[in-house]
Amino acid sequence: MDVYPLVTEASPQKPESFILPDLISHCKFALFYHADGDEVAKQSVDWLDSSCPDLTDKQRRALHVLQAGELTAYCYYAASKERLRIISDFMNYLFHLDNISDGMMTQDTDLLADIVMNAFWFNEKYIPTSAAGKVEPEEELSPGRLGRDFWARCIPDCGPGAQARFKETMQLFFEAVNIEARARDEGILPDLESYIDVRRDTSGCKPCWALIEYGLGIDLPDFVVENPIVRALNQGTNDLVTWSNYQGISLQEAVDYVGDLCAQTINAFVENKSKLPSWGAEINDMVSKYVQGLEAWIVGSLHWSFQTHRYFGEHGLEVKRTRIVKLLPVRKQA
Repeated sequence: MDVYPLVTEASPQKPESFILPDLISHCKFALFYHADGDEVAKQSVDWLDSSCPDLTDKQRRALHVLQAGELTAYCYYAASKERLRIISDFMNYLFHLDNISDGMMTQDTDLLADIVMNAFWFNEKYIPTSAAGKVEPEEELSPGRLGRDFWARCIPDCGPGAQARFKETMQLFFEAVNIEARARDEGILPDLESYIDVRRDTSGCKPCWALIEYGLGIDLPDFVVENPIVRALNQGTNDLVTWSNYQGISLQEAVDYVGDLCAQTINAFVENKSKLPSWGAEINDMVSKYVQGLEAWIVGSLHWSFQTHRYFGEHGLEVKRTRIVKLLPVRKQA
C-alpha cells in the first residue's frame, strides 16, 4: 500500500533530483495525532513481528521503520485506544500483504487471496475449502492466521454494514493484485486509465474506509454509502493517497503532473463536501464524522509519508522542508 506518489527511477536524461509539489500547503485539513498513538504503534508492530517468524533481519528492520501504527494514529485519531490498536494491527498487516504479494506470480496471488479471505469469512477457525482448480492447504498459512487474529477482535464491535464493506473491498484488493500479477506474467504495460482503475484497489485503501466507521463506532446505511457525492469523496481520498506517475514525460514534469492532479482532487473533495445532502440529524452526524475521517486520511498520510522510512529513508524531514528528492545511482543488474 504505497501511500505517497514517488518516482524511483531516473528518466533517460538521468536527473540527479526532483522537486516535490507543495501539497502540504495546499491541503488545509487539520492534522491530529491520537494521544495513545506511539504506545499503540509499538504494540502493533511487535504483534506482527512476533507473528512472522520467517521474516529476514532486513524485513524486520523495514517493518519497524515503516511506522504503520503512526499512520494509523494520524488517520484514526478519534478512535478509542482499543479500536486504534485493532486498526493499527490491520495497517501493519496490510503493508505486510502488499510486500509479500509484490512480484508474485498469478497462481501465488490466487492462493494468498483464498487464504486471507477464508479468515474473514470463517473467523472462528480455519476451514480449508476447495473449488475447481483450487485447493487450500490443510494447515493454515501465516497470512491467514494473522488475518483471523485481527478480524476476530474487530467484528464484535463492527457494524454489519461496515463488515460487509470491509470484506467486499478486501476481495477487490486481491482481484486487482491478481490483475497486476497477470500483467507482470504476460509483460503487459497498461494504459493510464487502466492503471489508475486497478491502482484504486491495489492501494488497499478501500477497506481502510470501512474501518473509519469501526473506529468511530458508526455504521453508515447503504443508501448513504451509495450516494454519488459520498462515493466521490471516497474516490477522491483514494486517489490522493495512491496516485503515482505514469506518463511518457520527464521526471520533473511527471511529478508536477501528479501534483496538479492531487491539488485538483483536494479542491474537488472540498467542493463535494459542500454538496452533501441532508438525511436528518442522526445520519448527518455520522456522515460528518466519516468525512472528517477521510480528511484525516488525506492530511495524515501526506505528513506521514515524510516520517516513514519507506520512501525517503532517514531523510524524510529534510525532504519535507526542502521538497528536494535526491535520486540514488541506478543499480546495475548482474
